[in-house]
Parts: sequence; C-alpha cells; structure tokens
Amino acid sequence: MSIVALAADGSSFETPGVADFWQPLIGDGAWAVTRASIVALLSVAIISWALLAGTKKLAVVPSKKQAATEALYGLVREGLGRDVIGSKEFLRFMPLIFTLFTMVLLNNLFSVIPVIYFPTMSRVAFPAVLAIVVFFVYHYIGMQKHGVIGYFKSLVPSGLPIALVPYIFVLELITDVFTRPVTLALRLFGNMFAGHLLLVLFVSGGQYMIAHGAIGIKIAGGGSILMGFVMTLFEILVQVLQAYIFALLAAIYIAGALADEH
Repeated sequence: MSIVALAADGSSFETPGVADFWQPLIGDGAWAVTRASIVALLSVAIISWALLAGTKKLAVVPSKKQAATEALYGLVREGLGRDVIGSKEFLRFMPLIFTLFTMVLLNNLFSVIPVIYFPTMSRVAFPAVLAIVVFFVYHYIGMQKHGVIGYFKSLVPSGLPIALVPYIFVLELITDVFTRPVTLALRLFGNMFAGHLLLVLFVSGGQYMIAHGAIGIKIAGGGSILMGFVMTLFEILVQVLQAYIFALLAAIYIAGALADEH
C-alpha cells in the first residue's frame, strides 16, 4: 500500500522537498529574512560567546571552558595550520582557518540540535560565500608572494615540453579559478542538503505511518523512526567530517599558493 493512500480522512503525506529549506520569516523573494539567515547569525553569537567565555580569565590551571577552547583551537592549529600550511607561515592564517572550521561545524550540527533542526549549509549561498572568501585569500597571497606574472607562471610545472605548456596552463587555470571554489562549496552543500532531507523523510514519514496506518504500517513507521535515529548518528559524523574537510582544503589551497612552485 502506498503511504500516500494511508490517511482515512483523504489527506496525503507530502514528501519533504526543496521548499522546506527556504522558510522565509520576514518578507519574500531575494531579500527575505529566512530561517537560515537567523540560524547563521545565531551561530556567530554562540561562537563569539563561547570564545570570549573560554578566554576571559586565562590561567595556568585552565578552567573547563578554557580547556575546551584550547583543545578545539589546538586541534585546528596543529592539524590544519602547522601540519598543512607549515610552521613558518601558518599563524597569520589561523583566524581564518579556525573561523571556517567552527562556523561550518556549528551550522552543520544545528541540523540535529533540538528546536533548531536546520543545517545552514544546506542553503547553497552560505558555503558559496565561504568558498569565495577562501578563493580570494589564496589567490591574493599567491600573487603577493610570487607577483602577478610569477603566480600565473607557477601554474605550469617547469621542464614541460613547450607544446604542452598552453594546454597545461589552461587546465590549471580552470582548476584554480573555477573547479576549486565550486567543488569546495558544492561538496559541503550537497552533503548537508541530502543528509537533512533524509532525516526529515525518515522521521516525518514514520510519524505519518504511525498516525494514519494500519497495524503493519504502524510497525513500519516505527522502523522508519528508528532508522531516522541511526541516520542522525551517522549524520553527526558526516557534519564533523565536512567541517574538517572544508577547513583542510582551505589550508591546502593556501599552502599551495605559498609554495615556491605553485
């Protein structure tokens, strides 16, 4: 029996779709204040409060807040800063890398936090803006170090046959200018959009089957909700990994722009 035909009162189950991610709160159209924008501002407030609270009273014997802040910063500093960018250059990029990691992580986790239940990065504009920031940073520092002409010359490895140079240059230029920022944004967006859609489908579909179905359908609905719980645990892992991968790729791009041979 189709889930759509379960309701005795003639109502039908509406599967979640793209419209569920729009949710305008004030106004409409391109300038509407949406749920995603409010959640993004909330994440900025929470991160700012947490960092200020964790560093307000620094001590040799750290408090729990200070220890948690230092542990998170140390993870990003050592694993994404020093190890990827290098010990000579990494410190000046730590504010950007740390901000990217914490911002993406918290906004991803909002998907499973009660009351909010909304991953900001499932709206493509948010990861796109972060990717654009990374794009301008690594190109700027690359041109700053090598010069504009030297930066573009470094796209082509030395020692190539002259006939191959134009082809390799075009391919590398497309990779740096288009492929990197687009895939950086779409990877994060796609994972958050698909994951949240699956969670909503399992939970809402299960609730509908329990409320409107016969005994067999109710049992299937319970299984659907259980699967939603399992998927939630898996989604948390994906959310943490996606935040780490986004910050890691940003660090790799910066390290590549700073390398002697770009």
